[in-house]
Amino acid sequence: MFMREIELRGHIIDSLILPKVFDKILDMGGDYKVLEFEIGKKKTDPSYAKILVIGRDERHVDEILSELRDLGAEIPEIEDVELKPAEKDMVFPEGFYSTTNHKTFIRYKGKWIEVENQKMDGGIVVYPEEMRAEVKTIRNVKKGDLIVVGHKGVRVIPPEKPREGGGLFEFMKSDASSEKPKETIIRKIAKEMYEIKEKYKKTGKGGIVVVAGPAIIHTGAGWALAKLIKMGYVQALFAGNALATHDIESVLYGTSLGVDLKTGRSVPGGHSHHLRAINTIMRAGSIKKAVEDGILDRGVMYECVKNNIPYVLAGSIRDDGPLPDVITDVVKAQEMMRETLKGKDMVLMLSTMLHSIATGNLLPSWVKTICVDINPAVVTKLMDRGTSQALGIVTDVGVFLPMLIEELEKLEKEKEIAKKSKN
Repeated sequence: MFMREIELRGHIIDSLILPKVFDKILDMGGDYKVLEFEIGKKKTDPSYAKILVIGRDERHVDEILSELRDLGAEIPEIEDVELKPAEKDMVFPEGFYSTTNHKTFIRYKGKWIEVENQKMDGGIVVYPEEMRAEVKTIRNVKKGDLIVVGHKGVRVIPPEKPREGGGLFEFMKSDASSEKPKETIIRKIAKEMYEIKEKYKKTGKGGIVVVAGPAIIHTGAGWALAKLIKMGYVQALFAGNALATHDIESVLYGTSLGVDLKTGRSVPGGHSHHLRAINTIMRAGSIKKAVEDGILDRGVMYECVKNNIPYVLAGSIRDDGPLPDVITDVVKAQEMMRETLKGKDMVLMLSTMLHSIATGNLLPSWVKTICVDINPAVVTKLMDRGTSQALGIVTDVGVFLPMLIEELEKLEKEKEIAKKSKN
């Protein structure tokens, strides 16, 4: 047998980190013994555990420890990270450390350095002269970059759930369910969004990214998303060709997928409306030019242009056209999305499975993430692919968005009344 000690600190009980550590050790064929265990007495007090990890041999224990580090386990023997240079562009060295989306620190030259641009499925590049480290995707690695290999000197800090709770993300800590009280949840989301907007107005930092699917337009809720942008609750929009195309179709023809949005009936020749909408924008040159020329006078894309809200329209193999604004190079689109997400406080994912999962892969775990979809499997898939912080609301987006607008308008009215009464 071979043994090593690990330490766990923080809200390790409420966050279920402790049972996850025990399960992982046993699942990997190891054993453990709890040497010390101190439970925080108050709701805000952290807990502490020292655990002896037992394995068949040194290699077996190292394999277990490499998994436990990603759960936040610390090894008492403090060692610096091991670095190896990349042998060529777009190639990590053998044994490279594969990142999680949790906050990560590395120990280098005796100092702990927070890793920048945290995301899952990357490598850590260290810049010795700057005493700085960042996550890079495999495509962005250059020959000679110093890459962290192994798990020595790496500390991962998963998000915690303190017992005091009370907010939206404590209220919704169970899995996605269609049985949750929608009005209460939407009211809490609106409050979080209002606070983020107020902070953004004061500091110009943070903000909300909306990831939107075409179902928003199909269900007749395009006006609500457009109003959300106009009210200042959207600092960036991620979508595909479909959302933009059907938004423009709805403005030009009053249809979405050829269905009249007022009557719900198919319109003769309506199947060609989306292609005619694309053709109109092609003739104008871009969505922005169509707005400037008065071709588009309302809608989601109109509000993005009028309010200077950046948008990333990522292409798909299924796209018709696509619109001239759509980025057909998926690597370029991914880079733009990653850059746009930096520093954001919340991501609101609305009825789009593929774009939601793609965005989740780019997010650090401390960004508040809300996924709204009529299919509960979408939220499950998102979480299974590593976006464990995602909170799911199973409902029709056509119902969700108008209710959200209503709650936000109530909040703004209440704040305005309170402001006037003070004056």
